[in-house]
Amino acid sequence: MQFPVEKLINTARAAREKAYAPYSGFSVGAALLTQAGRLYSGCNIENASYGLSICAERVALFKAVSNGEREFAALAVIWDDREYCAPCGACRQVLAEFAPDLAVYMCNDRGDYRVQTVAGLLPEAFQLKGEETVDREASRSGPVRVTEPVER
Repeated sequence: MQFPVEKLINTARAAREKAYAPYSGFSVGAALLTQAGRLYSGCNIENASYGLSICAERVALFKAVSNGEREFAALAVIWDDREYCAPCGACRQVLAEFAPDLAVYMCNDRGDYRVQTVAGLLPEAFQLKGEETVDREASRSGPVRVTEPVER
């Protein structure tokens, strides 16, 4: 898929301006491009209970998924630092669930970037094996049905 990388990065940069980061001081923005050409943006949102904070990449992905998107082309992530902004381990794992071949544009505050796939960033991503594997096609049309009772 051909797309203007600058538009992806600029969308991430605009999202960064909306970040709520009073504790770390690091504002991060992300932009996720779907295979259909739609853009979803996200920013990091911190909380005084640090574990309840969420990264920009997951905000963008969750917005897209909650709108029915399942096929993704590229992600840009940017922060206000000279170093390149790479997704954290949790974001890498969540992205790997949906798009291991996703191109990730890791940007710095000048708009320079490095590109790597999610699989390249997380080569041994966790996956459920066997019967527990999620049928992504089935999940598009509705919830996955549990055929065995849950023991409590």
